[in-house]
Amino acid sequence: MVEIKSTPIINGIILAIILATLFKMISGSWGEYAGVLLATIYVGFSVSGNYTNGTVHGALVGTIGAIIAGIFSIMGFKALLGIMEAAVGLDAMILLIVIWTVVGAIGGTIGVIIKESGTSKEKPVT
Repeated sequence: MVEIKSTPIINGIILAIILATLFKMISGSWGEYAGVLLATIYVGFSVSGNYTNGTVHGALVGTIGAIIAGIFSIMGFKALLGIMEAAVGLDAMILLIVIWTVVGAIGGTIGVIIKESGTSKEKPVT
């Protein structure tokens, strides 16, 4: 069973929008996805649990972050965010949500892998 924790999700959404905006200004659309990936790696690392937990949290951050970024760009913050150039179309909004959700799920899984690789299951030899 997946425990949804709101604090890592809220932090991840804020971080995803900020990093996606900054990285997109620096290196284009690939930078946007790199920003979302880094934010969701953080979320996957910060939640406790197994791979499913990290994947679900990362996907939630991607989905909610894309919806918020799309709403911001529709409201007129498009020049500031630079995330969706053609945000007025519903198809662009759906595409952004799908891509950010997939990238978020991958990032959440990577975060759990990184966290688990740092913790040793073996007892030290004394």
